[in-house]
Amino acid sequence: MTWIEALILGIIQGLTEFLPVSSSGHLEIVKALFGDTSVAEQSMLTTVVLHGATALSTIVVFRKDLLEIFTGLFQFKWNDETKFSLKIIISMIPAAIVGVLFEEQLDMLFDGQILLVGFMLLITGGLLLLADKAKTTNKGVSNTNAFIIGLSQAIAILPGISRSGATISTSVLLGIDRTKAARFSFLMVVPLILGKIAKDIGSGTINMENANALPLSIGFIAAFITGMLACTWMIKLVQKSKLSYFAYYCFVVGIIAIIAMYI
Repeated sequence: MTWIEALILGIIQGLTEFLPVSSSGHLEIVKALFGDTSVAEQSMLTTVVLHGATALSTIVVFRKDLLEIFTGLFQFKWNDETKFSLKIIISMIPAAIVGVLFEEQLDMLFDGQILLVGFMLLITGGLLLLADKAKTTNKGVSNTNAFIIGLSQAIAILPGISRSGATISTSVLLGIDRTKAARFSFLMVVPLILGKIAKDIGSGTINMENANALPLSIGFIAAFITGMLACTWMIKLVQKSKLSYFAYYCFVVGIIAIIAMYI
């Protein structure tokens, strides 16, 4: 992988991790365009680095929220921070179960399955249109809501289903306040990303010996910077009910991907 390819992949990861257009789907499409012939270990290392960058950007953007949560937790009381942390844990359950039980089957879906990506992008677009038309309320996230949103996150493991799009759309359709929906959606994924990174590194399947530091560093920095910008921008877009623009984008890219597989 060249530094230019790493830069492009980093920018795409940073933008699409937060914007509701599926980071996994776009990375698969870009890898196909590049004719990615890298071995699995190198490809996985790139994925781990880029996801680590977007996880860090989330932590930076929500640093005040995270500080309040940790401060509240260490008070060892049944306060708002403890309740919120419980909801985060509940939301992680579906994706964690799917990831553990169907790891091999899921890995097969990230092997140039562009046709699948195309159809899943169409589904993402449909979800975004529905969410954009939902009524605005001041409702918060309940434990039941957290589990349902977690189910959406589990489904979003499929390449082409936007994680942020699925979780935010589900939250809004459940009647949750748009700002709270975006905040919960972005915070709930951080433990999962960090856990997945730790699992991949600990599995021994990632070859660090032949890693090219320069492209990986460039990709990390690009993903981190664009991730912070996209995260901040996305919160404002959700508040203003501007998800339909991304829905149309998903429709266009999805249709192009499907047509490309039949040409």
